[in-house]
Amino acid sequence: MKEFKKYYIINTDPEQLYLALTTATTIHLWTGDLVEIDPVPGGEFSLWDGAITGKFLELEPNSKIVQQWYFGEQEEDSIVTMKLHEHKKGTSLEIKHTNIPDEAYDDIVEGWNDTYIASLVEFYEDEE
Repeated sequence: MKEFKKYYIINTDPEQLYLALTTATTIHLWTGDLVEIDPVPGGEFSLWDGAITGKFLELEPNSKIVQQWYFGEQEEDSIVTMKLHEHKKGTSLEIKHTNIPDEAYDDIVEGWNDTYIASLVEFYEDEE
């Protein structure tokens, strides 16, 4: 199992970014794909037409989101923790993704950088 951790700067305030990560309508706007989401502890979600599925473990409005991502029958849960911090250019988004299956690591990192975060950055750049 591997771990990924990285900081990104998103050009919006933490309140707006939190909504963009937890609200179906807003997620649909920046992903362009089908979204199912129940943003409560224990609530499940499906993003990018089912490419990412899991459940919420913890939600602290405007500051922290903890999710379990499903990777089939692995023994240890794959946990994604997103922390939102105010930054002079918007929001510093800290991503920590633990227990990534070795065989999926490169694809997951590419997905974080080139799809998930790139879509958020583009969405908020278009808002200016």
